[in-house]
Amino acid sequence: MTASTTAAPQAPAPRQRRLQTEIPGPLSRELQQRRTGAVAAGVSSVLPVYVTSASGGLLTDADGNVLIDFGSGIAVTNVGHSAPAVVDRVRKQACWFTHTCFMVTPYEGYVEVCEALAELTPGDHAKKSVLFNSGAEAVENAVKIARVATGRQAVVVFDHAYHGRTNLTMGMTAKSVPYKHGFGPFAPEIYRVPGSYPFRDGLSGPEAAALAIDRVEKQIGGDQVAAVVLEPIQGEGGFIEPARGFLPAIAAWCRENGVVYVADEVQTGFCRTGSWFASTDEDVVPDLIATAKGIAGGLPLSAVTGRAELLDAVPPGGLGGTYGGNPIACAAALGSIETMKTEDLAASAKRIEGVVLPRLRALADETGVIGDVRGRGAMLAAEFVHAGTSEPDADLTKRVAAACHRAGVVVLTCGTYGNVVRLLPPLSLADDLLDEGLSVLEHAVRTEARA
Repeated sequence: MTASTTAAPQAPAPRQRRLQTEIPGPLSRELQQRRTGAVAAGVSSVLPVYVTSASGGLLTDADGNVLIDFGSGIAVTNVGHSAPAVVDRVRKQACWFTHTCFMVTPYEGYVEVCEALAELTPGDHAKKSVLFNSGAEAVENAVKIARVATGRQAVVVFDHAYHGRTNLTMGMTAKSVPYKHGFGPFAPEIYRVPGSYPFRDGLSGPEAAALAIDRVEKQIGGDQVAAVVLEPIQGEGGFIEPARGFLPAIAAWCRENGVVYVADEVQTGFCRTGSWFASTDEDVVPDLIATAKGIAGGLPLSAVTGRAELLDAVPPGGLGGTYGGNPIACAAALGSIETMKTEDLAASAKRIEGVVLPRLRALADETGVIGDVRGRGAMLAAEFVHAGTSEPDADLTKRVAAACHRAGVVVLTCGTYGNVVRLLPPLSLADDLLDEGLSVLEHAVRTEARA
């Protein structure tokens, strides 16, 4: 074994951004060299700084640099890094037992998580859940459930969608590079239709829905569709918030045609958009809802929750997995949900929205290189374009993100055209860190727009 080059985690936890070296620093660069020899090249990282500790909305790297986290591990640490209730429950559970497999000898934590999901997810109908490890697993199993329950095969998805990296969910994902290129053939009976992208299509919600529904009825037939799967706000595709009326119209068509409406709330769930789930913004009640990411404060856990009769359509043994609903992950989820409730993190997400959106819009007006500012809660984005046009500017987007990284602020990019900077801060992020991180972003945009 090679001796570790990482510094010991710092104590007490830092409370502000601090740069002691360039980014990445010498110890992170040394670790990067080791990684090159040991880790598959297909696994990439946004920022090659090697984290040794994290607290709240701050990351400390091996060189002692402290970075503001506007990424939350891609919308995972909604409750902040190392949230006390999560840590406490995980520590206790690890002392009791770490695994038995719920399919062998069950345990109360799994049941408690399913009870909590029945309470929190949209709708007052009878609900049941099944637990897995990742968002892709949840989406794939939602499709399995819909197919068994309806006896149909076709699955409808949308332009700019992202649903995961398994074979089925790669087929459901829209963007080829890097998610699909070279990995085919993909699962059959997946059909893609236009969604709602107000900045680029100019359609109202009902108009966009009518276009999608017309495509489905002409090319597939409503009586052949098992499920329509969609993200209430598209994530990797560019944080695209559909025009109002789009989601209710799609949901209504599903009800009328016996189609299972599946909401992929892997990225939007658990207070991220200012409510527990984004579907509730327009009072849409999914038949099935796939969740993951923010559910467990950083531990791997996902779920499919929905109408009890749909979940029970699958015979015993048809759903599950060795690690699905691992007891430590369930403990983390219960601590995470407790934190969201006691700290009212849905309101915190709205607070973040109230600070960020006006500043991004002012920056767009000032610089002329941001074509659209959008999002809800703490799921916010700026789409970069060449000044005076709607042409995507992916190069500027990369430069802005890199400038933020050099200054110690972790931001992420996304979008079909690679031209969106997305902000996903922990919902518990302190006001001063939010302000400081935004100031760094604003400076980066102004500087790079003039370059």
